[in-house]
Amino acid sequence: MERLGFWGLLMGSVEKSSESRKLVACDEESSSSTSSSKQPSPPLKRSLSRNTSPSRQQIVVKTKPRGLEEETTVASFGKPVVAADVPMEEGIWAMLPEDLLNEILARLPPFMIFRIRSVCKKWNLILQDNSFLKFHSNVSSHGPCLLTFWKNSPQAPQCSVFSLPLKTWYKVPFTFLPSWAFWLVGSSGGLVCFSGLDGLTFRTLVCNPLMQSWRTLPSMHYNQQRQLIMVVDRSEKSFKVIATSDIYGDKSLPTEVYDSKTDKWSLHQIMPAVNLCSSKMAYCDSRLYLETLSPLGLMMYRLDTGQWEHIPAKFPRSLLDGYLVAGTQKRLFLVGRIGLYSTLQSMRIWELDHTKVSWVEISRMPPKYFRALLRLSAERFECFGQDNLICFTSWNQGKGLLYNVDKKIWSWISGCALQSCNSQVCFYEPRFDASVH
Repeated sequence: MERLGFWGLLMGSVEKSSESRKLVACDEESSSSTSSSKQPSPPLKRSLSRNTSPSRQQIVVKTKPRGLEEETTVASFGKPVVAADVPMEEGIWAMLPEDLLNEILARLPPFMIFRIRSVCKKWNLILQDNSFLKFHSNVSSHGPCLLTFWKNSPQAPQCSVFSLPLKTWYKVPFTFLPSWAFWLVGSSGGLVCFSGLDGLTFRTLVCNPLMQSWRTLPSMHYNQQRQLIMVVDRSEKSFKVIATSDIYGDKSLPTEVYDSKTDKWSLHQIMPAVNLCSSKMAYCDSRLYLETLSPLGLMMYRLDTGQWEHIPAKFPRSLLDGYLVAGTQKRLFLVGRIGLYSTLQSMRIWELDHTKVSWVEISRMPPKYFRALLRLSAERFECFGQDNLICFTSWNQGKGLLYNVDKKIWSWISGCALQSCNSQVCFYEPRFDASVH
């Protein structure tokens, strides 16, 4: 018996957990009508941000990929379709040119690649095949995914990915990362960014979970905890990390930008704002947006010029908490609760009118979803998005709520990965060709 990689053996003998036998009903509702709508979600591209910190030394580590364990199979939104068996002549398919075979395999969802690696020794080494990676880099994302990350000391960090097109959870091993006290920054273009403490030193690292490769970023000029956001440019095969301006002690820290092409941090303008709304920023159309109370409105950072601009867009009345969410192209959304008492509260979504510099309401969360998501008026929730998908999670729920802005569809996402109260979630695009260098 040929000795295959750990991932090939693991994926070739996947054992479904007891939860995988429980089909989770995905309840969908159109906000414009009371009838249910059953449609898949569109693909996504970009990233999400959290409070983060920088690093000191540069380390490049690449370990052998371990494998993905299929956790939970979730019921599809539509009726199951059983494909008829198609006879395949061995004499024809065995003679496929290698380039054509690689192009076919490159179009498979990344999670399926790990299952087919157990077929033969050659396929087990497919991730080291430059021809396959070249075809894979030219294929668009197979669809949106949700990545959940949590770490219960002294246990190793754990991560699960939910594929919306496949309706399945996959457990991704994260034992290749160092044993720091780190937290999730966000994801973009197949890379995931973390930041945390290595002893008393703040560090930031970037990794590709599928390839099990990672490295730390060099230290910033002002090596203090910051809000960070990562942006991947696939056309340039590079990425940038933006550290927003902040106040440390009595000193105002300038904006810093890390560029993987130069492997350096560059200093930029200090943000002309006094009072920021922490952890509430979004990146779209080469611009970074943050909420600010002084001056009131938004602060916009242009990545091409390195300058900050103030957008005097007043927030809606009685807004209790608001999250900025990036949409496709120039679309920017504001999500938050309205009202003073629990019986009068509602969750609403606005879109920024760039011409009139004002927020325009485009949708409201149906009351039954709002009551199920937030049982108490003071309960905290998280909201993040990419493209025109918005995901809601709350601390006391074992499921998330997904809203498709274009199709106006609400649907629940369930699974064991969302049941941990300290889990961190972001959108994720699994890719083999995303490099940490």
